Amino acid sequence: MAFERLVRFVPRSDGTSILLGQPVDGKVDVGKAVRNGEKVQVTIFSGNSVLNPGLPTGRIEIIDRVLSPLTAAEVGSIRCIGLNYANHAKEAKMQLPDIPMMFMKPSTSLADPWPAPVVIPKHTLEDDCADYESELAIVIGRTCKNVSEADALSYVLGYTAANDVSSRKAQLAQSQACYSKGFDGSCPLGPVLVSASLVPDPSKFVIRGLKNGEVMQNSELSDMIFDCAKLVSFLSQGTTLPPGTVIITGTPAGVGFGKNPPLYLHEGDEFVVELTPHVGSLYSVFENER
Repeated sequence: MAFERLVRFVPRSDGTSILLGQPVDGKVDVGKAVRNGEKVQVTIFSGNSVLNPGLPTGRIEIIDRVLSPLTAAEVGSIRCIGLNYANHAKEAKMQLPDIPMMFMKPSTSLADPWPAPVVIPKHTLEDDCADYESELAIVIGRTCKNVSEADALSYVLGYTAANDVSSRKAQLAQSQACYSKGFDGSCPLGPVLVSASLVPDPSKFVIRGLKNGEVMQNSELSDMIFDCAKLVSFLSQGTTLPPGTVIITGTPAGVGFGKNPPLYLHEGDEFVVELTPHVGSLYSVFENER
């Protein structure tokens, strides 16, 4: 791999161009630092996509705003896994699934990290049921079909963080989750793409979700019912997963719907998906659809 952590961003130097590069400080939490107004230096790469990043050029730029690691055109439809943490199934009072429960989000659901807002749609506002789901996202790096679990992780380009923003009333009213989780901007992604070479065992990640600074979710990925290798293998059976395919892998316990009383998202709320090590903090601030 030519990179360890890639960030796609708009630089302070002109505020309009889109660049790709690697943070100079290998340990900086890019999302948190940018949210705090700090200067994050990035070594620019010669490519224009995480799928073809090229090589370091030696040029240094400072981040103005962070973008999703991939574009909507690159991700296609986002594969999503429901009910994939044992403790989340327990809080939902549901039996553990025998096979992964898959639904899809359209490419229009892809969203950038803060300062891009996440818009709560009107129908969700009427029902007051906008919810968060902190998730690990897998990004496929090469064409993947009918792969075994033993080989599955060799097809992974890297990992990042996602928020599977959901409309709970619509979700519970239907047998399919696509409508309730597929609205525009309902899948913030970022802040960086971490090379799979840095993460030989993704079950060692720890994920937290914080609403307005309060920890709502906190879990090791070892609580997953189906691990990353199983998910990649399962989703590839009879189905081509092209480079750029994003798989979001389910959320741990602690969602707003599971609280008593429920703790839903409202305008002005900040939600952070924190994925450690390496990935850092995905910040989102919510606003109402006008």
